[in-house]
Formats: sequence, structure tokens, C-alpha cells
Amino acid sequence: MNIADVKKELSSDEKVLESAFKLETLYKKHKVKIWAVLAALVVFFGGKALQESLHASALAKANEAFLTLQKNANDTQARKVLAENNPELMALFSYAQAVKNRDVKALESLAGSQNRLLSDVSSYTVGVLTKKPVDSVLYKELSLFEQAYAALKEGDKKTAKLKLELIDERSPLAVVTRFLKHSLIKAK
Repeated sequence: MNIADVKKELSSDEKVLESAFKLETLYKKHKVKIWAVLAALVVFFGGKALQESLHASALAKANEAFLTLQKNANDTQARKVLAENNPELMALFSYAQAVKNRDVKALESLAGSQNRLLSDVSSYTVGVLTKKPVDSVLYKELSLFEQAYAALKEGDKKTAKLKLELIDERSPLAVVTRFLKHSLIKAK
């Protein structure tokens, strides 16, 4: 080992020591900021984990209540638990029960729901049960067909034809629509 090697080693040790002093100075200068960022990260990820845990717990309670309601639809405690933990699932269960029981009043109340899907399906079902055609976004073509049929029953062939023209040719109802259009042509 010669003097040049010793100087190199001392030089590299000095650089390590110098960078350690710079790091210590930087830490002392920004100590509060560093700890604040670390604390914020711990709180954020801890809060997120807690929130996910609470959500999973609520879903588990809702699922248990739903399974209970599947066995016994009149269980008021299970209805309460389901409504508290998953109101959307409770609304769907209420819809299924109302359809099963042909309960027009319950379906009318569900037709006013904030959930547009449930509202549309409920109002359409009310129309089917009361035999009054209604407009529907989800059942648009079926609704048009029913309106055309109702107009035809009333003798309004012009309205019936206009409603049938609105049904797409690629629709599953296209074949039946063509038969109804054909009967309108023959009836003229």
C-alpha cells in the first residue's frame, strides 16, 4: 500500500463523513416537516384501512340479513339491518317482493326512488300490472309495442303505426312488430 492509496481512502472516508454531516444538518433543519409527512402517511393509510374494514363489515352484515330475508321475508330485524347497511340491496329486495306479491302500492313508492334504474323498472311494472302503457328507458321498445297495442285496441291505427315505426328492426320484438304492422295494413 502506498501513500496514494491511503490518500484515496481518506478522501472517500471524508466524503462519506461530509455527506453524513450534510444529511444531519438537513434533518435538523426540516425535522418537523419530515415527521409531519410521516405522520400524515400513517394516518392516511391507517384511516383507509379502517374505512375498508368498516365497509367490509357492513357488507357482511347486509349479506347475512339478505340471506335471512331470502328464507323469511317477514323478518323485521333482518329488514332493518339490511336497510341500514345496504339500502340499495334493500330497495331491490323490496322490488322483488312487490313484484312477487303484485303489490302496486309498493311498486309505486319504489317508482319514486332516487335510483333511476329501480325507478324505471318499478314504474314499468306498475304499468304492466295496471294494464296501462308507460314510457320506460330500459324497456323502451316493449313499452312502445304495448302503447301501439293499446292504441290498436282503441281503434287508433295511426298512433299504433307510429309507435311500431319507432321500434328498431334489430330488436327482439321486430318479428312480432312486423306481424302487427302487417295486420294494420290488412285492416285498412
